[in-house]
Amino acid sequence: MVDTFDIAIVGGGGAGLTAALYAARGMRSTIVFEGNVTGGQIATTDLVENYPGFPEGINGFDLGQNILRQAEKFGARVEYALVDSLTRLNTGSFELVADGNMYRARSVIVTAGADYNKLGVPGEAEFVGKGVSYCATCDAAFFGGQDVIVVGGGDAALDEALFTTRYVKSVTIVHRRDTLRASGILQDRAKANPAISFLLDTTVERIEGDGGVERVVLKNVRTGELSERKTAAVFIFIGQTPNSHLLKGMVELDAGGHAMVDLSMKTCVPGLFVAGDLRTQAARQLISAAGDGATAAISAEHYLQALG
Repeated sequence: MVDTFDIAIVGGGGAGLTAALYAARGMRSTIVFEGNVTGGQIATTDLVENYPGFPEGINGFDLGQNILRQAEKFGARVEYALVDSLTRLNTGSFELVADGNMYRARSVIVTAGADYNKLGVPGEAEFVGKGVSYCATCDAAFFGGQDVIVVGGGDAALDEALFTTRYVKSVTIVHRRDTLRASGILQDRAKANPAISFLLDTTVERIEGDGGVERVVLKNVRTGELSERKTAAVFIFIGQTPNSHLLKGMVELDAGGHAMVDLSMKTCVPGLFVAGDLRTQAARQLISAAGDGATAAISAEHYLQALG
């Protein structure tokens, strides 16, 4: 017999767990599928200082576990399994296959998020949360008065570099090409900011330190010359890859692969909602992801009520 739920949630990050909390508290049978660690990207953050209610900050993993326990308190079920396929049946309900097991749901909220593109260099994984970051809005304040590096040449890299100058002594933007890809207005702002300098035609070869980031080894791609630069942090902005493979062919995606939704998190498919970093124009913050999850769960509730 196939297990059937009112609401199935794909992804156990901030958006998914908040959706589960709202759905389960609303007395809807709810299942959450998570293939890695509950909490999503925030689980790798040592100290979260910009989530309301924690004036002293909170460890990201602990925050994720708190939201998980809150959802489970109201009856949400969590399956630590990757969803391999998602299909809408002729009946209007959905069929999900996760690790070879089949499930059915009357509505689905997909919160599978997006993965930050990595440099793939020695030290990057080792120092995540210890000076390597993919979110300046989250972490720049930890490096007040210090010298840091931003890797990337697009809008996100320059926008985050400009934000980071509010806190740090200096920002060096490292980009592998000889020209930046960011919009002209952002380039003008960055070049006009005295705290920002540029190293073009340059890649990061290694990130080094003792317990935390202390320096990087850089390579000039034209000459092959290696050099060292001291830095307290490396902020990496070389794009994201949305986990939208389950949605391809089902819903409309933007040019970057993010799902198109309205303000209610509705897709073009009745009963299918998308929230968090997987949706288009997401703010990519835990608080906004949680808001998306709550909105999606409320929309799913209204959908189910209309079905009767």
